[in-house]
Amino acid sequence: MPNAPKWLLDVVEKIFIPKLPMMEVRSTELLSPSVKRIRFSGDFKKLTFKPGSYMDIRVSDTEVRRYTAAFSDTKNGLMDFIVHLHGAHPGSLFMQQLNVGNKINTSIIKPHKCYSESAKKYVVFGDETSLALACSIFPVLKQNNDQFQFYFELDEENKNVPGLLNLENYTVFPKDGSFRNEKWISNLPVIQEEKWKDAHFILTGNAKSVQSFRKVVKGNTAAKIIAHGYWLEGKNGL
Repeated sequence: MPNAPKWLLDVVEKIFIPKLPMMEVRSTELLSPSVKRIRFSGDFKKLTFKPGSYMDIRVSDTEVRRYTAAFSDTKNGLMDFIVHLHGAHPGSLFMQQLNVGNKINTSIIKPHKCYSESAKKYVVFGDETSLALACSIFPVLKQNNDQFQFYFELDEENKNVPGLLNLENYTVFPKDGSFRNEKWISNLPVIQEEKWKDAHFILTGNAKSVQSFRKVVKGNTAAKIIAHGYWLEGKNGL
């Protein structure tokens, strides 16, 4: 529900939101000119976080945007979001203006269901909008000794962000449209190498890139695919 009438969102906030804790901005950090890490504090003891858990946050009178929790420590009441500031759009403007001390409403935390302990190999693909998901799943991959590979298509100004987030086993590609070229995708190591043929592929970010990558994986491997396009050029609120 990216967009809804103001009266409906007002009703939702009045009935459901008061039962949930407020979140206060504890710190902010620009990892690049367009990627911001925001740490919130609050009483999160009753919230259950899993890899990929997300919240729907009201960013204007009529619009809601979905954000993945990059990190959570319910015991100490901490939660991080990593957000892409991509111009004069409602979600970007809302997150850009958040500073230390600002308070916002929490929403129900929802699981993404992207990780299964029975799977031991993972390929995670995305762009700036996928960095929070990568940070969310990374500690579990390490803890369970899974094989994993991160692929990111990023703008030039963001190419160092995965390193700043202390991610491992990642490859950064320029955002030049390559992930819409099925022939080019077919030559990637995670498609060519036998060891990834039965991996779990988590594909997020730009919907067109996700669609092309999914088609190649489906046609060349026996992998399980979890695909979710976060956004699409020209479409508001995807």
